[in-house]
Amino acid sequence: MNASRATSIVSLGRPGDNPLAAPSDARGISPALDDLARAADEAAGNVTASLDLARGVGDEMPTPGDGGTLALWEALATLAATDVTTARVIEPHIDALGILAEARAAGIEVPADVAPADATWGVFAAEGPGVKLEATPDADGGWRLSGTKPWCSLADRLSHALVTAWLPSGERGLFAVPLTRGGVRVQQGVWHAVGLADVASGPVDFDDVSAAPVGDAGWYLRRPGFAWGGIGVAACWFGGAVGVARAVREATSRRKPDQIGLMHVGRLESALTTGRLALRDAAELVDARAGLAASDPQLLAGRTRMIIADVVELVLGEAARALGPAPLALDARHARRVADLSLYVRQHHAERDEAAIGKAVLAGGVDW
Repeated sequence: MNASRATSIVSLGRPGDNPLAAPSDARGISPALDDLARAADEAAGNVTASLDLARGVGDEMPTPGDGGTLALWEALATLAATDVTTARVIEPHIDALGILAEARAAGIEVPADVAPADATWGVFAAEGPGVKLEATPDADGGWRLSGTKPWCSLADRLSHALVTAWLPSGERGLFAVPLTRGGVRVQQGVWHAVGLADVASGPVDFDDVSAAPVGDAGWYLRRPGFAWGGIGVAACWFGGAVGVARAVREATSRRKPDQIGLMHVGRLESALTTGRLALRDAAELVDARAGLAASDPQLLAGRTRMIIADVVELVLGEAARALGPAPLALDARHARRVADLSLYVRQHHAERDEAAIGKAVLAGGVDW
């Protein structure tokens, strides 16, 4: 194995474990993690190349809950440790493929014309103040989407998306939509982010656009995979934190650190171990479909995302103090990684998510 590729790999297993142990249904990940890290390095910062990589590896990834969850999250973490932008592009594509696989397993048909094999996917499920996307049945038994959907990442670069919309019943439904259809308009000039600068995530207007339903009302939010996909995002956050922490490790290996330098390294080791153990524990519970609050996957997801978000915040702070301003000003890749990760982790809602965890604990009667 090439040494530079090996250092990009993120393993969540116990020391000595095979990071690509075959899942129970004999499906594994191809390419192997070292090749995935090399491909991500070649695609770094290039959205087109990252989308090509997404198409290349998407069908090889396990579906959460099918026995290969740990391997899936190792792959996502490896992508982000190599390049956060690349992971941010690929993760929604993999999530969408997992959702479609879950739908097929539940007997839900998705027409081939709205889910072709060579599609590049996004998942647009966010809500925002002042905008609303509504779905209405048409005379032919289909559905039409009208309104505005916020936070639609790469809508001008993707071919397809899974989109949530409000039904006449007041519930939310999920729809598959080719983004090249007439009536889809991506709002331009609204994305001014420094982090994830090339992953524009602005609003999209839908004007009477035909769409295919995926599941019945509420299916998207009701299924366990909704929560498990959220942990996959956290695996990307964790990989990004590993990449930032490695910059500290490399800097301290070039000169003998003083006690403060050693303290930074020790705190990073403790934080990364906490994150690794949290993801490994969550993967085991997902694949076993058992354990703490098995009846509430949202609690498992909320707890794991909270732990990883705390790890990310600590790693970013420790790296800033350990390295000072030089790499943020003079090392383009490090500066981009820090900016990308700082924005990416804001998908976590901090204290609001903590409150939701507390509510779920009390409602579920979790015994400490």
